[in-house]
Amino acid sequence: MARKTQQRAAIRKALEAADRPLSAVEVLAAAQEHVPGLGIATVYRNLKTLVDEGWLKTVELPGDPNRYELAERQTNHYFRCRETQKVYRLRIDLPDMSPFIPKGATLESHMVLLEGVGPK
Repeated sequence: MARKTQQRAAIRKALEAADRPLSAVEVLAAAQEHVPGLGIATVYRNLKTLVDEGWLKTVELPGDPNRYELAERQTNHYFRCRETQKVYRLRIDLPDMSPFIPKGATLESHMVLLEGVGPK
């Protein structure tokens, strides 16, 4: 049981240290710095558990595998580098979107995705 706790702690540490949403592969690479024998299946299992517990949220971007970030990070605005495929959170506040939706429709959520070449 201690091994699972150590693995989960390494996964949590990787996600807490990231200032951007991470793919499972990125979580694996970061967490392996603390637990070298960690495998991708364990990462996926723990990501699912952490999402189910509400500690993480899933970031779904068109054409990409899911990424994960702390649920407390309240953003739906991202930048994706087309060269590295890394995704970054954008810290922007959008105006009231209600004037832009069709009359009679109800806006339930939104996401902004900007794409380009990211930092080197």
